[in-house]
Amino acid sequence: MNRVYNFSAGPACLPLEVLKEAAEEMCDYRGSGMSVMEMSHRSSIFQDIIDEAEADLRKLVKIPDNYKVLFLQGGASQQFAAVPMNLMKNGVADYIVTGQWAKKAAKEATKYGKVKVLASSENKVFSYIPDCSSLDIDGDADYVYICENNTIYGTKYHTLPDTKGKDLVADVSSCFLSEPTDINKYGLVFAGAQKNVGPAGVVIAVIRDDLIRDDLPEYVPTMLKYKTHADAGSLYNTPPCYGIYICGKVFKHLIKEGGLEAMKEKNEHKAGILYDFLDESKMFSNPVERGSRSLMNVTFVTGNEELDKEFVKAAAARGLVNLKGHRTVGGMRASIYNAMPLEGVESLIAFMKEFEKEHR
Repeated sequence: MNRVYNFSAGPACLPLEVLKEAAEEMCDYRGSGMSVMEMSHRSSIFQDIIDEAEADLRKLVKIPDNYKVLFLQGGASQQFAAVPMNLMKNGVADYIVTGQWAKKAAKEATKYGKVKVLASSENKVFSYIPDCSSLDIDGDADYVYICENNTIYGTKYHTLPDTKGKDLVADVSSCFLSEPTDINKYGLVFAGAQKNVGPAGVVIAVIRDDLIRDDLPEYVPTMLKYKTHADAGSLYNTPPCYGIYICGKVFKHLIKEGGLEAMKEKNEHKAGILYDFLDESKMFSNPVERGSRSLMNVTFVTGNEELDKEFVKAAAARGLVNLKGHRTVGGMRASIYNAMPLEGVESLIAFMKEFEKEHR
């Protein structure tokens, strides 16, 4: 088996142990004589799979009983519309724009109500998280929205905004399960699974019960109502069954590895050694303000676009793949989610040292 170190921002690498276990069960899941891909979502076997996945996720994150766990479809981008459709009572929402995804979410929300941008870091190419300790929050705001980890730019909120009692909504797609999370600080969190949890096609939403409404405007599609999915236990229609099955295996793997406290320790170490190298390098540099750096997505540049391209190509030849930065910013990006082993980051640093020595 010839496995590369896959630094893709998503779909991203999954734990090898999970992939091997899924491979063993591909054709015959636990004596059922069929694959999870083939079985009915109405079967008792799949009901056990989704129930177990939810139970393990609740255990991992310590999700309180007054929050629902929903397994959804449509990608995190679909939540850009679902959030305002479901949560706007007064027709007002406040957004903090720290990257492309928060910016898109804010624009989408303007279709359903008044949107106020409380703060933005666009003035410095989203290279920092603005001070959110004293925000001018609208008194009528139904919620305050953030994208907690910015995959493209490599930034992360290390202190949540002071929402002055307003519900906090967070897109946590690229940092979900990377560290302990106090769900009580949020009204709603959602995450596309393809970053750090499972395969593309699953969205996990954790929403407080009182935010699940049945008095929504007529225009809200049935499939975009959180109540539709909460009432049906995420089985209103055929869900992404195989993706949920893999997510469930990842949850068990994380529990076995010591839970989210252990993940945070490992992720801080991986990111720490990579940032230490970047800070000392004479060729490579990280454009993010130190207090805003992400543990999941580490961006870097050489300062020369042609040299950046050469580095990405040479790295791929060494089995260090998908290091090209997002098309909107260029440069390089190493996404080092839970499933990226320490050896992968160490191999990247070793190659960067070699590349620097050869090209300086």
